[in-house]
Amino acid sequence: MQLSELRKAMKGVFIVLVTPFSDDGSVDLQGMRANVRWLLEHAKGKDVAIVPSGSTGEFYTLSDEEDKAVIKMVVEEVNGKLPVIAGTARAGTEETIKICQYAESVGADGVQVVLPYYHIAEEEGIFQHFKRIAEAIKIGVIIYNNPGPTGSWIKPPLMTKLSKIPNIVGVKENTPDVRAFNKIQRSVDSKNTAILCGLGEHLFSFEAVYDCPGFVSSAANFAPDLSYSIYQAAMARDFNHLRDLVTKMFPYFDFISTVNENHGPHVGIPGAAAGQAGYMYIGLVKAAMDLLGLRGGKVRLPLLDINDKERDELKAILRKMDLV
Repeated sequence: MQLSELRKAMKGVFIVLVTPFSDDGSVDLQGMRANVRWLLEHAKGKDVAIVPSGSTGEFYTLSDEEDKAVIKMVVEEVNGKLPVIAGTARAGTEETIKICQYAESVGADGVQVVLPYYHIAEEEGIFQHFKRIAEAIKIGVIIYNNPGPTGSWIKPPLMTKLSKIPNIVGVKENTPDVRAFNKIQRSVDSKNTAILCGLGEHLFSFEAVYDCPGFVSSAANFAPDLSYSIYQAAMARDFNHLRDLVTKMFPYFDFISTVNENHGPHVGIPGAAAGQAGYMYIGLVKAAMDLLGLRGGKVRLPLLDINDKERDELKAILRKMDLV
């Protein structure tokens, strides 16, 4: 996919794939392949992009060999039917460049790069980080502006500067503050740099009012049709229908909070690097996939799987959502 085509494709539902792990802890590559094939059937003719090795894919638990195998398999399986945006973040610039170049070499259409983590850099360091990455490859770059796990956030003036780098095509924006989101939107030329809602269907329903072109979803791993209906309602400016569709997901969203509390206390410091109180949602997504006959599998430590009681409760919630 040419860079100009990718810019036009920066809309719709970006599905961050889970990485299924078998009982012995190994990557279930064939199970993941089956999941991708199922999603492709649901995504025909739609504004959908596939994102392997993202946060929901537990990329930080993968060895380089596993990560490369996942990216290569997804690119081959999608085979140009949809854009593939590979998650390629590492804590340091040079290692990030290496995996970005690998993604380009196997045919990914773009890369998604979260802010450097562990050491928090100055603004000039962040600018040079993304500039070096973008100059090292010819495919598109999506900046993952995620304050939760990184403890940092690119502010609008720096985003303006970054957006002028030719192959930076978008931003996955994870601020939960819709005012801050809108400031980021207004800091770039929307024709060149799409600002996507990084926090899924619920927050997208607020940001869609201000022409947010799409959102990143983990729930679309098991509910792609519902997620896409939410996008369609927003594009049609049918906000009553949008509200009704998102409300249908409230029991699931509420259950994420319940499961986080069940497995607490959480060690994150409010307002610091772990601003989100718990990441049990990944185990929930995987359990939902298993219940629907897909390949969710286990999570890898330090994350935890949900228990049998929670799995039964989740099944009832999926039934309310008309998924089972």
